[in-house]
Amino acid sequence: TRERFYREYAFADVFASAKRVPQTVARRIAGVAGVQTVLTRLASGGNLHLAGFDEPVRAQFLSLPKEGGQPILNRLYLRAGRLPLADGHHEAVIGEAFAAAHGLAPGNSIEATIYGHRQRLDIVGVAISPEFVYQIQPGATFPDFKRFAIVWINQRALESALDMQGAFNSVTLRLRPGVDPASLIEELDRLLARYGGLGAYARKDQISNHFLSEELRQLETMAKLFPVIFLSVAAFLLSVVMTRLIDTQRDQIAILKAFGYSGFEIGRHFLAVVGAIALVGTLIGIGGGAWLGSLLADVYRDFYRFPFLDYHLSALSITTGVVVALVASFIGAWRAVVKAIGLPPAEAMRPPAPGRFHPSLLERLGLMRFLSQPNRMILRNLERRPWKALLSVIGLALACAIVMVGRFQENAINRMIDVQLRLASHQDLSVDFIEPTGRAALSELRALPGVREVEAVRSVAVRLRHANYSYRTGLSGLAPDAALRRPLDASLTPITAPRSGVLLTDYLQQRLQVDVGDTLEIDVLQGRQPHIEVPVAGFVHEYMGAQAYMDLDAMNRLLGDGDVVSGALLAVDGEAGRDLYSRLDRRPRIAGYSERNAEIQNFYTTMGESLLVFTFISMLLGSVINFGVVYNSARIALSERGRELASLRVLGFTEGEIGHILLGELFTLVAASIPLGCAAGWALCWIMAQGLQSDLFRVPLVLLPSTFAFAILTMAGSTLVSALIVRRRLAQLDLVAV
Repeated sequence: TRERFYREYAFADVFASAKRVPQTVARRIAGVAGVQTVLTRLASGGNLHLAGFDEPVRAQFLSLPKEGGQPILNRLYLRAGRLPLADGHHEAVIGEAFAAAHGLAPGNSIEATIYGHRQRLDIVGVAISPEFVYQIQPGATFPDFKRFAIVWINQRALESALDMQGAFNSVTLRLRPGVDPASLIEELDRLLARYGGLGAYARKDQISNHFLSEELRQLETMAKLFPVIFLSVAAFLLSVVMTRLIDTQRDQIAILKAFGYSGFEIGRHFLAVVGAIALVGTLIGIGGGAWLGSLLADVYRDFYRFPFLDYHLSALSITTGVVVALVASFIGAWRAVVKAIGLPPAEAMRPPAPGRFHPSLLERLGLMRFLSQPNRMILRNLERRPWKALLSVIGLALACAIVMVGRFQENAINRMIDVQLRLASHQDLSVDFIEPTGRAALSELRALPGVREVEAVRSVAVRLRHANYSYRTGLSGLAPDAALRRPLDASLTPITAPRSGVLLTDYLQQRLQVDVGDTLEIDVLQGRQPHIEVPVAGFVHEYMGAQAYMDLDAMNRLLGDGDVVSGALLAVDGEAGRDLYSRLDRRPRIAGYSERNAEIQNFYTTMGESLLVFTFISMLLGSVINFGVVYNSARIALSERGRELASLRVLGFTEGEIGHILLGELFTLVAASIPLGCAAGWALCWIMAQGLQSDLFRVPLVLLPSTFAFAILTMAGSTLVSALIVRRRLAQLDLVAV
């Protein structure tokens, strides 16, 4: 779907921005070796104003050709309406995600502020673009469809608003087949440097494509990791179940061998049983997988805007699932089947030899006298069959661990939000300027009604280099007395940006292979584009993004642009609201602003849905496996010891006493498995967390007491239900046959 959309709608290969570039430069760009198509355009940040929605809405405005029609690159797929006409200066096409969030359609009107100019825009179309499959605001961590919009308008209208006649500030390129973008990007940066170039980048670094690629990579990781975990557990459990099942059928195996059945035929029979179990499971799994797959597809439709995204369960996927399930089942049962094949008839006709009696540990310690007779029998039976008890405990522990996997990611995401958006960030509003400006702008912001505190920040695009490693990211300059935005160390203690040197996130430490004291090369990708070298002063702990931090004054000295800032962080009174937003809208140097609380709320309303689906799937599978393990353990224990329990009934034991013996053993095994299950759950969650590390976010290993409590309660519930079912079967024991 992605590759087809990119190809049919001419998604560009290289992107670049600058402050103001004469249109004549476009011909020089087109002449660069390897360039096939050049699209110049205008781009600008701004704000939208919707009736009935008082929160700030940021927008990215992009120009469409003056003569009307589609651009030659990054073409639009119209969901509704049409493109703006050549003379439609107040006509606009808006992104589908924003339109759906606010119920907008062709025929509606919105108010827009572009470079301080407020104007009315008539919506004539709703569209999606390969450039904005994942519609996220630059610098944001999560998409916010209600508070960020993509708006396309005619180039003449945007030229007028920006006073950019005869110039462009954004260019995208289609390259000839086989051309490496890296060499061409260097030449493009050279051409745009004198015009305030912000650094060109390839498609792989384009924000929407980058997020989408990372999501697909992590989806592929999960698609491999989850089946391995679940099938490994299932294979082990099947091995335990089949081993115990074959032990209960020794006499039938002996009779069949005595009548001439070969070991191969008996083995084939048990493999057929395993195959039948696996096939029934896969049939249920195919139906459940189709349903869960459609749920996941619905979530992806909400986040990723493609012309078409239909869930299709292919024959290849079904075949692969069936084959993998059968292979895992046969591997799990193979040891038990080999045991059945090699069992001699004469030995199989006899019941297993009684275990050698020896005093149990509690008897040697003299503690048995404190236990009732049924409890003594429980402990003796477990100690005389240690391997069987150990395998049962391991199986139950793995079932407990699977349940923990379903809960851990919810805790991890909550920790990420708490650390990134609550502990490290305390601002109410983040304000971005159109271009770096002097600190006088901060005084204007402080004078606004409702503003309690203003903190300067500056961000520039950079490429960090160390040895053979490099990484493109943002360098943020923080005020020396910063209180609204504070980086945190590994112990989550706020640290101050050093006056000399740079702070890197712990992810960048690994990516660039640097340590404190190492020299880091920084290629600044905007403004004068200096090349600077600074020592690494320390590392900060962040779960989202991969930033670098410096003291603002030191950063300005190194960049040589004067005492400037690119934005500000504001702490405001709760009642400031709409009046403050209106005053910010009237300031032409403000590109946009956003609320921290809105970002937190947006996460829980948008990302929460996908998290809920993942958690539901994991917990459902874990709970089913958990119940299956506990119930089968109880059921097979009844089959193994049915003769013994019936004999005890004949000898005068009550139904309650034999139930105590059988179920007490189960309860003991479950209790013993819980600590091991919690440890195994921790290990599985660690493996999951390692598979979810990327430059976009790092999922921390967070296991709260509630996670362990949920797994333990699930085990307890499964045990109780299984015990009730098996307890009823005890009343049906055949005492006469004994």
